[in-house]
This record gives sequence, structure tokens and C-alpha cells, in this order.
Amino acid sequence: MTIAIVGAALGGLALARVLRVNDIDAVVYERESSRGARGQGGMLDIHSGQRALREAGLIDEFYAIARGEGQDMRLLEPDGTLLLQEDTPEDAPLLRPEVDRADLRDLLLDSLPEHAVRWGHAFEFADNGVLHFADGSSATYDLLVGADGAGSRVRALLTDARPAHIGQNIVELGIPDIDRTHPDLAAMVGRGNYWVLGNGLSLAAQRNGDGRVRIGLSFYNTAEDWFATSGIPFDDPAAARARLIDLLPGWDARFTALIAACDDTVVPRSITTLPVGLTWPSTPGVTLIGDAAHLMPPVGEGANMALLDGALLGLALAAHPDDHPAAVREYEREMFERTSAAARMSADIQELLMSPDAGQKMLAFFQPG
Repeated sequence: MTIAIVGAALGGLALARVLRVNDIDAVVYERESSRGARGQGGMLDIHSGQRALREAGLIDEFYAIARGEGQDMRLLEPDGTLLLQEDTPEDAPLLRPEVDRADLRDLLLDSLPEHAVRWGHAFEFADNGVLHFADGSSATYDLLVGADGAGSRVRALLTDARPAHIGQNIVELGIPDIDRTHPDLAAMVGRGNYWVLGNGLSLAAQRNGDGRVRIGLSFYNTAEDWFATSGIPFDDPAAARARLIDLLPGWDARFTALIAACDDTVVPRSITTLPVGLTWPSTPGVTLIGDAAHLMPPVGEGANMALLDGALLGLALAAHPDDHPAAVREYEREMFERTSAAARMSADIQELLMSPDAGQKMLAFFQPG
């Protein structure tokens, strides 16, 4: 059986690794030219996804790169009121440690033979068991796994569903080497996650393993074309930062100081999701994992679900080596149930974040009763 995986992100690589642990070969086709072709984003909170890393035989290596202190959290309101502060004891179990996405991806890539990932292969379409790539090359397959993310091209083989905007637009910024460049702001943010919520806005600052603090400034209940009408000049980073500060009237000066201290990386991101509970009829020869199957709001479940998808599909294929349609059906039944629950929970959290009194509601979420 020839297994082709489109997409070398976490889910696709977890699948390839679990298959290899079970003596099954697969080829991962990735449109990027190399592992370092672009940045991989910030920190991930890995909790349920740890099972996937155990099945991949990589849990000890994961713990070596994970940051237990990344579990720290501070929750505030825009006027500066501290609602919650949780500091992780040094001996606390690594239940939800943070890890740099790039480090986790590298861990998975390094666990595979070099020939397992074919870089520079941008998938275009598939027909009659043949993959076609943008450079004119092709490859045959018996099972095609779409691990190609939110904009998946493989998804169209199974469903007409497309991601839809959910009324959230994020501007991503960051402060490099914050301990050296802005020690006062570093002390304020702390070692993990720093959230300011309220008034239809949120500021999420997150300490990364490389000393950078990544900041996401979210504008809720905004239209898909909001960036075009917001007056944020993304081609002029200094003016963009000034405009963002103008969009935070009444916010405590400490929070606007975070924005002012950022470097010239100012990136707009519109947030889209797939319908909660999306399913499709099981189709021999093709399936989906990760965001290609169940794109959710970015509240901490997506990467975990992708890792589990990859691992559990790999285990199903190992259990049915001569009947991959049966393996796919088994995987999809479990995946639909598990990820629908995660998507519903993510949508509920998203609704809390979009409310005017988001800070108080999130406090109640973290400290029920």
C-alpha cells in the first residue's frame, strides 16, 4: 500500500512517524521548499496531544523541549484589574506544557528518514490514484491523506464545506529578546500566557522559548473585510502600532506600552472555521486530518486534535494493514466524535471571548463555583 500524506505540519508528520514505528512506509508531500522556508508560529499548549507523542515513541524528547513554566497564566481587564494569576510550581506535572511549534515540528521531522518528506511539492489535484503537483510532476497512491490545513485542496474530494469567517480579526506582533530589551515588560508578562480581555477586544501575550513575546491583538465582532476599513497601515509598522494603540481607548498604559515596544513584524490574520460536527461519507482511498478536517477557533485544541488524528489513523492502518478502507472508517468514526466535542468546546470559549464582559466570564470558566 502506498500512503501519500499532503502537508508536513504536525498532523501529517505524526501520522508518518506512527506508521514508521509500526513498520509502514509513507511519503509526505509539502509545498514549502524546506523545513525553514517560513516561520512556524508561536507556542502550543500540548495536553491531549501527548498521547500521540507517546504512540510515536517521542514523549521523553517532547518533555525535554517543553516548558512547564509556560503553564503560568495572568488574566486582566483592560483597566488593569488583575483577575487571576496562576504560577506553576517547579515540580508541577507537565499536564499542559507549552512548546514552540517549530521545535515540535523539528522533533517530528528528525524522527523520520530524510526521504520521507518531499519538499517543494505543491499539491494541485488527484485523480485515478495519481497526485498532480504544481511543478508538473506526479505520484501514485493507494491512500491519500489530506493534512494540508485550513485551505486544504484534498478536502474537496470529500466535502463541499469551506472555512467561514467567525467575526474575529487578529493582528500579530512581537517583542524580541524581551528580558534584555524591556525587562519591565518581561516581568509584567511573566513566564507563560498573559491575557487582557474585555470590551470586544483581547490582548494575548505569550512568552516563547527563544525569548520573544508574541502578541495577538484580537478584534471581535468584526467583518471579514475589517482590515481594509480599520485604518491600520500594515505597510508602515510604526504607524500601524500607533493606530492599534488608538483602537484601545481607555486601556491601561501598561498594555499599550506592550504594543509600542513591538518590532516591525505586524501581521493581519482573519479567523475562519469549518462547521462544528462536519462529517462526510467514508470514501475508499482518501481521508483528512487536522485543520483540513475540523478547523476550529484558535483556543488551544487544534494542534492537539491534529496530533491525535495522525497517531490514531496510523494505529488504525497498522491494525488493518490489508484493509485500509476499514482502517479509514474506524479512524473517521472516532475522529468525528472526538473532534466534534473539541470544536463545540472551542466554539463555547470563543463565544465567551467575544462577549463585552469576557474577563469576568473567563474567570468563571477557569474558577467555576
